[in-house]
Amino acid sequence: MKTLVIVSHPSIETSVINKRWVQELHKYPEKYTVHDLYKAYPDQSIDVEKEQRLVETHDHLMLQFPIQWFNCPPLLKQWLDEVLAYGWAYGSNGGDKLKNRKVALGVSAGIKKADYSETGRYRYTLEQILVPFETTFRYCNADYRSVFAFYGTESEPGENVPGAEADQPVDELEQSARNYLKFIDSL
Repeated sequence: MKTLVIVSHPSIETSVINKRWVQELHKYPEKYTVHDLYKAYPDQSIDVEKEQRLVETHDHLMLQFPIQWFNCPPLLKQWLDEVLAYGWAYGSNGGDKLKNRKVALGVSAGIKKADYSETGRYRYTLEQILVPFETTFRYCNADYRSVFAFYGTESEPGENVPGAEADQPVDELEQSARNYLKFIDSL
């Protein structure tokens, strides 16, 4: 069983968490195909047929991205809009390419886990914020699994600036990379 990991990080080179996860994934090319959308499509012109074929040649699909404005980066949204097309991902004319395919999310959240709660600063859990992804994949009859998340340490809105992820303790970062692969393997 091979997993396609769609990585959508607009500045992966300055990332700490997502970049570390990608490094860990690259150690096992027999198990994971890492597909960086921003590297593949710097002009943001997605080759839909190529992307659909790529999904079709894998058993599982993982979307990996940093939470940005409580959503995914724009290129991933574009990918979802264009690749999950009628007649391929859903619909009565052969739209079954995601049917029963295991799909999950791997996200770096930036904000403390306590803030992602009904009593926290933002009043919603991360899972609640990501419900549109679950709903989208369920609509396509995929087997949506869950979310693997790495929460940050932001204390005040806007405190996390590029490179601020570097403040994460090394042990915590390394453990998250190992746990991320275990999560994917459990799909």
